[in-house]
Amino acid sequence: MSDNKCSCFGLPAAGGRSETVCIDTYRVLDSCRDRDCYEDVRVYLCPMGQEIVRHTNTVRAKCATIIWTYVGVDPVQFNRGFYQITVRSYIKITFEACVGPGRAQEFDGLAVIEKRVILYGSEGSVQIFRSIPGADPCTPMTACEVDTNLPIGVAEIASPIVLGVKVGSYTPASCCYCCCSCDEVPNEVRRCFMGELTDEDCENRLYVSLGIFSVIRIERPAQYLINASDYAVPDKECTVAEEDDPCKLFRSMAFPVQEFSPPALSVSGADCRTPAPPCSPCNKKDHCSH
Repeated sequence: MSDNKCSCFGLPAAGGRSETVCIDTYRVLDSCRDRDCYEDVRVYLCPMGQEIVRHTNTVRAKCATIIWTYVGVDPVQFNRGFYQITVRSYIKITFEACVGPGRAQEFDGLAVIEKRVILYGSEGSVQIFRSIPGADPCTPMTACEVDTNLPIGVAEIASPIVLGVKVGSYTPASCCYCCCSCDEVPNEVRRCFMGELTDEDCENRLYVSLGIFSVIRIERPAQYLINASDYAVPDKECTVAEEDDPCKLFRSMAFPVQEFSPPALSVSGADCRTPAPPCSPCNKKDHCSH
């Protein structure tokens, strides 16, 4: 029976405290980073926000949050091993507008942006089946979990920076970058707003310019041999902060030297290779994936 043991497991070291083990994880095959500036991105508003914009030209953005991002992976034709990563982000922006002397009112809007890059993801396509505890063997569709070793796209995106806000009518130079109609926004995103998103007003539309830092990588499932040691119980005991003496706790904290000494500018690193602009103005072929 010992011959049936997995060959990826090595023999334990002296004392049995360390051994070579086989792990199943993800391997990063290619990655890139980029800083993108999206100018004049259309913002979809609820009826209340549209009414506010209709009666004021003084609007500023308070904060922007990515509420959902779709990441799609498609093979590049005639270039085996390379894949196009499509990253489509739905950004909720909170605005503040002056509606009268000394009066300010907040409202939310939705901006949609899209980015495409090409990365190397190698080749290979197999089906992976994993058992599910308690599954019924008479129902094969639920007896195991089905997966593949196809490449997986991962996008890490920093919080968007709102660079500018403007109110005006639609012009051919304005680019929607992705969804050119509220009907193309997924229902899960629309539920994040208090009212129904609308794009009926053509004379008083809201546009924003966004700056976004991102890191995009492509991964595949892989198995590796690593050296592992037994878990050691820590010797350090847990301490409870003294609530009656907050100054004593503050004095015990290390001084944040790095906060007062920012790192120097680094110009090294790979840039994202974009096959085309983020999105042609109102290209109806780029529909939102749900």
